[in-house]
Amino acid sequence: MKKEFVKRYEGNPILTKANVPYKVETVHNAAVAKYDGKYVMLFRSHLDTGRSIIGKAESEDGFKFTVVDKPFMTPAKQEPFKEYEEFGVEDPRITYLEGSYYITYSAYSRHGVRIGLAKTKDFKTIERIAFITQADYRNTVIFPEKIGSQYVKLDRPHSDISPWSIWIAYSPDLIHWGQSKVVMKPVQYHWDEMKIGPGAPPIKTKKGWLSIYHGVFPTMDGSVYRLGVALHDLNDPAKILGVSDRWILTPQDQWELVGYVHNVVFSCAAVPEDDGTVKIYWGGADTVMCAGTAVIDELVELCLTCSRPAM
Repeated sequence: MKKEFVKRYEGNPILTKANVPYKVETVHNAAVAKYDGKYVMLFRSHLDTGRSIIGKAESEDGFKFTVVDKPFMTPAKQEPFKEYEEFGVEDPRITYLEGSYYITYSAYSRHGVRIGLAKTKDFKTIERIAFITQADYRNTVIFPEKIGSQYVKLDRPHSDISPWSIWIAYSPDLIHWGQSKVVMKPVQYHWDEMKIGPGAPPIKTKKGWLSIYHGVFPTMDGSVYRLGVALHDLNDPAKILGVSDRWILTPQDQWELVGYVHNVVFSCAAVPEDDGTVKIYWGGADTVMCAGTAVIDELVELCLTCSRPAM
């Protein structure tokens, strides 16, 4: 019997539009972090205009969430952010870093999609800092500590020359980024052959930085989004020690197979626990939020012992 690396929570989906006290059409692609003894979720929702906002929910156990009565983040009304967020804010990721919770998010406008950076200390107020990419970028995750003297991020620009690949970049101040290089690409005739992108912010382990990423495979019936894992060197995260040859999660339950976008599991969050497990959160079919657990050491070993080339 094939081992399942991610154990689905038996109460999935953990959040749907029916749980939201204001009108939305979906609940998906959420960031999650621990704050003040609770789990805080920042989730993306489509409105009936087709554009997206970010809501907030809280949980004592990381599975049963209650949505607060107002959205957490909507398109900015003031420049310089207004022009680049006019079509919506989407797919947040949260990194706890130096006493603040930094949020990367996709900002959509007539100019394309680019990544915004914001921060909060209490998940009540939010401060927009800067746009940290040009168009067209998505899926930016920031490492939870400096490596050497620099901050580090992974993201996925769109390029016809090196399509849908994962890049790394460095910054002295979280605003100005450079020294970028491609570190991982889709592999032909593989489960992630169409495109890949960072999922949750990397998790520090003794053997390397564990990165949960999404990979897409094209079929005659449309694309399938799955989750995989890669391991980056602790001191030189541009060096990838291994990429799992197998996916760790594939669409399986009804709410992952059918929805706003069929056949999708898409993660923006993974919360490591003191017992060596990690709670992984994913959007199902771009419609609902789901959760599951995995053993961190098993995911690390999967990268090292059942590996495919990074490029």
